[in-house]
Amino acid sequence: MNIFISSLNFKATKEDLFSLFAPFGEVSAARIIFNRETHRSKGYGFVDMPNDDEGHAAIQALNGSEHMGRAINVTVANDRPAGEA
Repeated sequence: MNIFISSLNFKATKEDLFSLFAPFGEVSAARIIFNRETHRSKGYGFVDMPNDDEGHAAIQALNGSEHMGRAINVTVANDRPAGEA
């Protein structure tokens, strides 16, 4: 399951996301999205969890919770349309 996290603190790292989601199950990948020109965080990221039940549990528990001083939004990521990279 691909999970979208927004309203992240701009100092959050992928390691922070691993730590945040690990209590709910296996995390296979975590990434923070950066601006290509400034290399500054855009304030959102993605976490991949192979088990959908664990992913849904993480979403339920973490959506609206506080992380690094900010209330984060956690939802199932939308699939990209075919042909977009």
